[in-house]
Amino acid sequence: MEFKDYKSEKKLEEKSVQDMSPDEPVLDPFAIKDCSMIAIATGKRAQSLRDLRQHLNECDHNTLYYHFWGGLLRPKFDDPEYHNDFAIWIHRQLHDKILAERLSLIDPTEFPDMEALRQELMDIIEERLDELEYPLWSTRGNHFEFIRSQIVIFNTNYRVEHPFQFTDVLPSLSVGSVFYHFIDARRRTEESIDDFRSWLLGFGDQYMELCDRIAGIDPYFSTLSELRAQLTEVFGDYFENGSNHNG
Repeated sequence: MEFKDYKSEKKLEEKSVQDMSPDEPVLDPFAIKDCSMIAIATGKRAQSLRDLRQHLNECDHNTLYYHFWGGLLRPKFDDPEYHNDFAIWIHRQLHDKILAERLSLIDPTEFPDMEALRQELMDIIEERLDELEYPLWSTRGNHFEFIRSQIVIFNTNYRVEHPFQFTDVLPSLSVGSVFYHFIDARRRTEESIDDFRSWLLGFGDQYMELCDRIAGIDPYFSTLSELRAQLTEVFGDYFENGSNHNG
């Protein structure tokens, strides 16, 4: 990963010392990481809607995670109208546009955990099964394959010591870094929020307005490139276009 304006950590340190407010708490630097997602076959396949419901009831949380979030890190050959793998398969192979649209409206960020998300999926599919007069089947060879995710994390050796430095760093973040810090962080942080807000909260109330602006970005219905652009705009507007250079 290459950052456009910071060629060395020394320059980052000099800029942070010069521009930090003397009243700010000193936190550990924000360590920028990158990641990729490995897809692991589970051996579970569905050829009908009833099969899908059964395997959904049994699959682990990493499988649900892959089929909702994995598309952000995969090359985009899927239908952008549908936002998770279940909806895409039901639209393409079962040709049930009604159910595909219902499932596509699910935003996983609105659920407290993956178990609650699973229950929502099950409820919607169960409701649709009750509506249908006959079972829906895919043709041979077009089954749904359940995949489990595993995140592999890479150190970039880049550190951010002061929040305003993100105005220069964010435009050059890889999409893997955006995924790791803005999306996957919600599974790791105690507050179930992205790494940016989690780190900013360490400064107390100083950056609450910035945190509120970051919270306004929906991580699910955008590409990672779009999320990077939105984050860049939020940090840039806060520090460069306002009077908040030192918080």
